[in-house]
Amino acid sequence: MSVSALIGLGGNLGEVRARLEAAVDALDAVPGITVTARSRFYRTPPWGNVDQPDFVNAAVAVDTSLDAHALLDAMLSIERAFGRVRDGERWGPRTLDLDLLAYGDAVIRDERLDVPHPRIPERAFVLLPLADIAAQTTLPGVGRVADLLARVDVAECRVLD
Repeated sequence: MSVSALIGLGGNLGEVRARLEAAVDALDAVPGITVTARSRFYRTPPWGNVDQPDFVNAAVAVDTSLDAHALLDAMLSIERAFGRVRDGERWGPRTLDLDLLAYGDAVIRDERLDVPHPRIPERAFVLLPLADIAAQTTLPGVGRVADLLARVDVAECRVLD
């Protein structure tokens, strides 16, 4: 059985665009994951800790035969391969961040996963790339991506492509 999932990508340290491209390729190379769509790149201001470089963000849609936790494990492995160290700092600078935003129609709330990602409705840096690839998608319990995007301020976000 294959499930469609949405993954957010971001980073703000080093050669971010090249790293995000490589991370998309790495996702596509994982057995059981096929990247089916990729958004444009967006330059976005930092969230939370604003004393850091701007981020570059994107999103991909994948078809996967992996369950949600195995997909998360693959994503975390890719982050580590690209130099990500999860030190507990929230909203800090990073080489690569991969977030499982949605996993089919599933609602998962456990110690490892919170899907659909609960803060999607307030984050332009997530919604802009998602709208490129899944504007009409309704996230369970959250809403339609295009409607959510219409409610956030995107003034400081810029397309890089």
